[in-house]
Amino acid sequence: MDSRQPCVYILASALNGTLYVGVTSNLSQRLHDHKTNAVPSFTQKYQVHTLVYAEAYETMEEAILREKQLKAGSRTKKISLIEKDNPEWLDIFEGL
Repeated sequence: MDSRQPCVYILASALNGTLYVGVTSNLSQRLHDHKTNAVPSFTQKYQVHTLVYAEAYETMEEAILREKQLKAGSRTKKISLIEKDNPEWLDIFEGL
């Protein structure tokens, strides 16, 4: 996935742990910020740093709509989405 591409992502603190859904136009930079606690945030407070899911989009508007959809969905739906492609909840950041 190109680091300068709009995308939606899900971070987790651990297997079945705390989840965070976000949207960005630069996934590499945003994940660096999360992993290094560069900005005081939810992910820093709850140590939510493992990238377990990501979807790329053509436009930022599409990515924002998907982020809202995921945030409105249940935790069960988010877990199902993660486990479909990443059943072990591995950090997929290196594979992007």
